[in-house]
Amino acid sequence: MRTALLDSYFKTNSLVKQQLDSYNRFVEVGMQQVVDRVGKIETNVEGFELKLGKIRVEPPRFYEVKGGYRQITPTEARLRNITYAAPVFLEIIPLFNGIERPTYSDVFIGEIPVMVKSKLCYLSHMTPDELIEAGEDADDPGGYFIINGSERVLVGIEDLVPNKIMTTEETSGIVAKVFSTRHGFRARCVVTRTNDGVMKLEFPATPPDLSFIQILRILGLEKDKDILDAFSSDRIIQNDILVNLENESCKTREEAVQTLSKRISPGQPEEFRLSRLDNLIETYLLPHLGVTKEDRKKKSYYLIRMAQRAIRVANKKLKPDDKDHYANKRVKLAGNLMDELFRYAFQFLTKDIIYQASRADARGRKLQVHTLVRQDTLVDRIRYAMATGNWIAGQTGVSQLLDRTSNLAMMSHLRRVISPLSKKHPHFKARDLHGTHWGKLCPSETPEGPSCSLVKNLAILAQVTKGAPEEEVIELVNKFGLEREWK
Repeated sequence: MRTALLDSYFKTNSLVKQQLDSYNRFVEVGMQQVVDRVGKIETNVEGFELKLGKIRVEPPRFYEVKGGYRQITPTEARLRNITYAAPVFLEIIPLFNGIERPTYSDVFIGEIPVMVKSKLCYLSHMTPDELIEAGEDADDPGGYFIINGSERVLVGIEDLVPNKIMTTEETSGIVAKVFSTRHGFRARCVVTRTNDGVMKLEFPATPPDLSFIQILRILGLEKDKDILDAFSSDRIIQNDILVNLENESCKTREEAVQTLSKRISPGQPEEFRLSRLDNLIETYLLPHLGVTKEDRKKKSYYLIRMAQRAIRVANKKLKPDDKDHYANKRVKLAGNLMDELFRYAFQFLTKDIIYQASRADARGRKLQVHTLVRQDTLVDRIRYAMATGNWIAGQTGVSQLLDRTSNLAMMSHLRRVISPLSKKHPHFKARDLHGTHWGKLCPSETPEGPSCSLVKNLAILAQVTKGAPEEEVIELVNKFGLEREWK
């Protein structure tokens, strides 16, 4: 019975299904989202802008010196030491003084590597007999890339869950932190309750140990009563906040703004100081809640929630969060990694288009879209990262040569999950087998030595979901009337 169930399961589910689903989602949705977030390229040429529209990816092809473009298969890419890649076209409409001139809108911007057996790959639609005829192994699951003739796999990376409050005990006191992530930008925001009961705040691009009460005043909770009312009526929490209000030197919003701006930008003119303070609060403080002035109230309530968690943990009313609990982890698969890489490469493409437009205008040339786009700008960065494994944000070993020692070694490599923690340090807790690994990670398959338990493998029947868009979840929450009081 058990064998029949397993056979039935593997008829519809591949061992590399999570890699294929993740990559397909990147092609279907991820690339377009990156383009939509840019939306419009404002050049340095007066009255000339570029509006970005739909992006599309065509089937894999290769440019022959004699004969132009032709379709290629993975086997040919391996034998000829070339990259199995698909061309990417983007709708770019030039705007002259706000007027659209859609003369040549569909522009070839570069190529992206194609995952074998994904929806872009020719092999995904072939029968076993057709695969054999094409020189392929009918039982090969795919899930890897072919870069310069080498088979390379993007290994899943285990990371702490973004946009979730984690409260832990540290030497400085009780720390409530959240990795606030928006469109690939990640900001670590920390609320600390020291052993003396003083509340401090820290977020990127600011000095350490900012006053928590000062930030609340700047975010819109000006009066002491407003701050006390925003917190829970729990006596323990109210006592802590009263202590912080008593010790706070800035009693008005204006005083808080002046004090904090002088600390962030010492010796600068007032106009610059205030502008920089506004920019830091909107961009770097909890960016996942929004980056406009209208979102400040949401941010103040979120910080209050973080502070309450820290106070309750300090008073033993709540247990600290377990960082090694697998509910507090997320695995970034091939699609998520390609999304990061494409976003990084696309930024360089937009900068290069702006430079090329300025250069063409200075030389008196006609501004034509297809002449402003240099495909190598996008292709070189993607291909370099895929070929070397050196990813963005200094990560290394993300793209690895596929282990073809045996069929089991290959399957194991395609289901590998690595931790970003350093192999040189002990990290005893991170290396321990946790109860929540059951059914998700294999307790036995891990290398010996420095990488022990930092390199893991998915359990045979484990699957990784693609994830749902946040907008849909928020809409569902609002539909059931669970929206917060600040909305």
